[in-house]
Amino acid sequence: MPERPIALVTGASRGIGAAVARSLADTHDLLLGGRDGDALHALVDELPGAKPWPVELTDHQAVADAVADIDRLDALVHSAGLVELAAVADAPVDSWRRTFELNLFAVTELTRLLLPALRASKGHVVLVNSGAGLSAKPNWGAYAASKFALRAFADVLRAEEAANGVRVTSVFPGRTATDMQRSVRDQEGGEFQPEHYLRPESVAGPIVSAIRATDDAHLTEIVIRPS
Repeated sequence: MPERPIALVTGASRGIGAAVARSLADTHDLLLGGRDGDALHALVDELPGAKPWPVELTDHQAVADAVADIDRLDALVHSAGLVELAAVADAPVDSWRRTFELNLFAVTELTRLLLPALRASKGHVVLVNSGAGLSAKPNWGAYAASKFALRAFADVLRAEEAANGVRVTSVFPGRTATDMQRSVRDQEGGEFQPEHYLRPESVAGPIVSAIRATDDAHLTEIVIRPS
């Protein structure tokens, strides 16, 4: 029997990451990262072929140790993220650093370390970006800047790794009914109304479609908005 493909999903303890994990579980063995240990282990128990990968993504040595034995990887889905809203005049440098550490630097370093494994499988890198990675609005400076940079990283990676058979997809979802969106609405001083937002499963569907696309189809960018 052929080996099942392997996917590593960050931010998998909830939201879009958890929805992606559930959608891939029937075809992939899964390594699932996330900060909420209880939620992560509950998801692992739910999904056959899933293992917890509870690594602090901003601890680059811990990440390097955690990927040392991964020699084959078919999909890497970056879903972890952080958003702290503030006007430029009110945002201290530490807020910018925290945002870039998780939204950008953790992504670039994990991807770099896993490139040999991705090349070996002609794998797929999916970067869950944001509408803020296409259009920057007041009070979203650090987050939007990190997502614009993430978009640039994806474009460069796609061009550099095409010859190695590695595909790269940027996904730009609109507001999605997740705990992060609840936090955003709290920071905005507004009400969390999940019925007005995308469901995590509605974002996971296009992501999984990109991963499962045939060899002749490379979905480079996916924009998803609530209807």
